[in-house]
Amino acid sequence: MAVLRCAVFVLSGALSIALQAAESISLNGAQVRSLGVEVAVAEAGKAAGQSGLPGRVTVPNDQMRVVAAPVAGMVEMLAVGPGSVVKRGQIVARLASPQALELQSGALQAGSQAQLARQTLRRDEQLFAEGLIAESRLQASRAAAAQAIASAEGRRQGLALAGVVPGKVGGSLALVSPIDGVVLEQDAQVGQRVDASTLIYRIARLAPLWLEIQAPANLAGNLRIGAPVRVASTAARGRVIAVGGAVDAGSQSVLVRAAVEAGGEGLRPGQAIEVELDVPAAAGLRLPSAALARHAGQTVVFVQTSAKDGMAFRPQAVKVLGQGGDSVLLEGLRTGEPIAVKGVSGLKALWTGVGRE
Repeated sequence: MAVLRCAVFVLSGALSIALQAAESISLNGAQVRSLGVEVAVAEAGKAAGQSGLPGRVTVPNDQMRVVAAPVAGMVEMLAVGPGSVVKRGQIVARLASPQALELQSGALQAGSQAQLARQTLRRDEQLFAEGLIAESRLQASRAAAAQAIASAEGRRQGLALAGVVPGKVGGSLALVSPIDGVVLEQDAQVGQRVDASTLIYRIARLAPLWLEIQAPANLAGNLRIGAPVRVASTAARGRVIAVGGAVDAGSQSVLVRAAVEAGGEGLRPGQAIEVELDVPAAAGLRLPSAALARHAGQTVVFVQTSAKDGMAFRPQAVKVLGQGGDSVLLEGLRTGEPIAVKGVSGLKALWTGVGRE
């Protein structure tokens, strides 16, 4: 068995050496016409524009905020609607909430208890300094004051999280915009009863915008961060900032994300668009797929070596780097070499000998 493997290895090596040292195949004019041989020049891959790719305008995640009900209640007033421009801190809605009243009342009570505990502690510290009370009583006062202060602080933070104004009881709860932006969605109506965390508004800053593009998987492999992007029928321009690492099973596309750098004023979040991408040149030389021939486990092309009194060709082993449509990217050739792209089967038959395979 070892002898057989050795023989196969030697034969494979011999075929490779024979391919590299093969003599040219000479054809006269009649043979060239009979075989239909045509020649093309191997060229480096060029950057190309891919147009008509479907896409969608989106808002970057860090530019999106929501206004939600901090507590259960009833929507008492809505000050803005979809499309409204708002400023940070601007009141956009008011909520009538019994729960907010409970929070305010609890916070006031906890604050009063904390103040009383501080006063008791100061008095006991003075009495202990004068030797009128035991140290154990002072320690008890300190523990009670610490507990009361912590409770008051917790209540205060609860008010802050709920957006409730501290220091008073009563009145509606004001909801404000967290950023400067535009109202994209309104999900509540006046008079509606809502639970805590119910969405009221979705607000976004609309500059810059993102483009989410569905690119064919074979195209995405050649894309690089920074590749230029253009939106059809608009002045919007941008650059690729991310290329997805997974292929969608249904569409066999890859998600490509681009950031709009200029001309995005006419775009709107959610808008369907068509995009043109600049695809960088790929490594290797490009030829028509018809130029390839296969023999003894190797891929070869036929390089023209002479055009005197007909044509002469020599077989050249190559490596296929990629294939798309009717063309292939190859390694193992020099730029500008003339390669047979038609009549290849006839050249292979002459090279190998008819029936040799």
